[in-house]
Amino acid sequence: MNRPETLPADTAAEVGRSRPHESAAAHVAGRAPYTDDLPELAGTLHAALGLSPLAHGVLRAVDLARVLAMPGVVDAFCADAIPGENQCGSLVKDDPILVGGAGATLRHVGQPVFAVVARTREAARRAAALAREVISAETLPPVLDALQAHAAGQYVVPPLKLARGDAAAALAAAPHRVELDFGVGGQEHFYLEGQIAYALPQEQGGMKVLCSTQHPSEMQHLVAHALHCASHAVQVECRRMGGGFGGKESQSALIACVAAVAARRTGRPVKLRLDRDDDFLITGRRHGFRYRLALGHDEEGRVLGAEVVMVANAGHSADLSGPVMTRALCHFDNAYWLPNVAMQGYAARTNTQSNTAFRGFGGPQGAFAIEYALDSVARRLGRDALEVRRANFYGVGERDITPYGQPVDDNIIAPLVDELAAGCGYAVRREAVAAFNATSPVLKKGLALTPLKFGISFNVVHLNQAGALVHVYLDGSVLVNHGGTEMGQGLNTKVAQVVAHELGLPFEAVRVSATDTQKIANTSATAASTGSDLNGKAAQDAARRIRERLAAFAAKRWGGEPQEVLFANGRVVVAGQAMDFAELCNAAYLERVQLWSEGFYATPGLSWDRQTMSGNPFYYFAWGAACSEVLIDTLTGEWRLVRADVLHDVGASLNPALDIGQIEGGFIQGMGWMTMEELVWNPRTGALATHAPSTYKIPTANDVPAEFNVHLYGRPNARDSIHRSKAVGEPPLLLPFSVFFAIRDAVSAVGGHRVDPPLSAPATGEAILAAVQAVRAAA
Repeated sequence: MNRPETLPADTAAEVGRSRPHESAAAHVAGRAPYTDDLPELAGTLHAALGLSPLAHGVLRAVDLARVLAMPGVVDAFCADAIPGENQCGSLVKDDPILVGGAGATLRHVGQPVFAVVARTREAARRAAALAREVISAETLPPVLDALQAHAAGQYVVPPLKLARGDAAAALAAAPHRVELDFGVGGQEHFYLEGQIAYALPQEQGGMKVLCSTQHPSEMQHLVAHALHCASHAVQVECRRMGGGFGGKESQSALIACVAAVAARRTGRPVKLRLDRDDDFLITGRRHGFRYRLALGHDEEGRVLGAEVVMVANAGHSADLSGPVMTRALCHFDNAYWLPNVAMQGYAARTNTQSNTAFRGFGGPQGAFAIEYALDSVARRLGRDALEVRRANFYGVGERDITPYGQPVDDNIIAPLVDELAAGCGYAVRREAVAAFNATSPVLKKGLALTPLKFGISFNVVHLNQAGALVHVYLDGSVLVNHGGTEMGQGLNTKVAQVVAHELGLPFEAVRVSATDTQKIANTSATAASTGSDLNGKAAQDAARRIRERLAAFAAKRWGGEPQEVLFANGRVVVAGQAMDFAELCNAAYLERVQLWSEGFYATPGLSWDRQTMSGNPFYYFAWGAACSEVLIDTLTGEWRLVRADVLHDVGASLNPALDIGQIEGGFIQGMGWMTMEELVWNPRTGALATHAPSTYKIPTANDVPAEFNVHLYGRPNARDSIHRSKAVGEPPLLLPFSVFFAIRDAVSAVGGHRVDPPLSAPATGEAILAAVQAVRAAA
């Protein structure tokens, strides 16, 4: 049962403090072990994957004899050697672990066809590199473009529709109308630690898998299916990841399954660690979107009706494309009231890697579309874009229902934007930018301030649950285990703070152990920004049960009422007597009081009807805004972010330092997606050309603006979240929309803001230069 918080008022607060990440010192010193750092058991073998050389084809044969003859090779196998189900699809069984036998379809360059197991990783990789020579296949023409697949009606899931009112009639009656065709690219996760799994055979047919994954329970289930055994025979453990960003939610499954099958076949431990190039070629990334949008508006820029078609590049299989598109449609409104809207979402099947979860999970792609449209509306009306955005904000007590029917409670966007605009001097800087551009023929400045509203919860209701175990030892120390995974975001730090706060202990008294399917069962992925919300509440529930037992025991032994027993600073005060927490624990133990407890939490009030695309899919909304100023070179297309100001809503922060770090990181990661991270496939062969750091550009320290001001809004969550905090993982990804639209503003200045720049994302140097030339030609 979810119970309200009843902490004593004088408890020394651990929640709300800027604690360092619990592994910070170990990270810096290189003593934080990741999966590949763990000592290898004697006899460990190494696996590698033989990859399809074709983007599309029919498999005829694989000559494994040549692979087995390579030096150091112990085993090699194809799909027919998998004991159980040859599937690793999350929701739809359309994603094979290894391509099936003769007659099976090759779906993209880099799709795993066979696995090699050798005494060394180098030997395994050399043998796997024979793939081009040992795979016989008939070549078929590939479909690499989402719009081409859309035209052919090729989808991985049925199309989705979400509508309210009569958009067609509103468009027809609107005084003004804009029609736009634009897009946003995909994005590689580029986690520092690549995909890896280490499978260890156990007694009685068991299998332990040490895995870099955001979803240990899903890995457990899929490995069990691949091995054709019960879930209780499979243990998946993850202490930490070197980044995930959604790329290790579902797509760690293929790696875990292959390692486990190899370990079962050989009877020896097997490690599979992908090379960075192979990681790019095998795994998917953020879905790129194309948009066709028509929007009707009045003289002030208020939206009267909108129709939008979103086409996502899903890749070769469904993966999580259905939920991603659902969230995209549910975030098209962003912070704006849309009285009449008709949305259609298509997840196009292409011969590319299967795209998957990525920070924001479709939300950024949905919100980008309406922001692009409002930016164009403002330019065509000759108004400031912020003025048009403000005119469309959700209201309070009116104009406050989303297109999917959820009321927009706790709406703080107007005062938040006002505070940011005043604090960063938006109006003054707007004039300064215009003055600069009037006298600078080559260099142009741009300024933009964009808002965000982001729904927090899994949009699949049953996933919004979590469990935890809390153990109190006789020395007063505490061990916590929960179902979330630590990928650098500080989840374990926040959970430890919550437990320490609940028991009145110093932070150092609490330790969080590795995520383990043998401790917490049937967990949800650490995703959708719900890690702290769900696991923090579950751990708090467990700690509170222990505290209540101890308080009842103390009152019985020393007098007073249980609710009067105070826990603070590692001490306990009962009936005027003070003692160390450990002393109370020892006394309770002697009286056989249970000093451990389980905890559970399920987010209340959620509902979603997939047929009608309506309900209350989110527990609450997080809000934020950012203002960015850029400088572009109109001769080369080069650009620089001069300054960024952010005001973001995290409720009553559990840990301000960690939250600011997440906001900064999300901003820079999103800026990379918006401006420089470009995915390119060879149109002839279908091979991914941008498959390594040499060809795929991500932001570096040099891209961080010299002036980067990040502040927390600091208003407690109106909902009963964990200590009234709000999620902070995904929403900041939308903040750097301000960078893209500042660039668009600078390009627009070339034509005196009379021409709408034809600029899609990513706004690379080449794209900026092309947009500048187009504006000049049309001005």
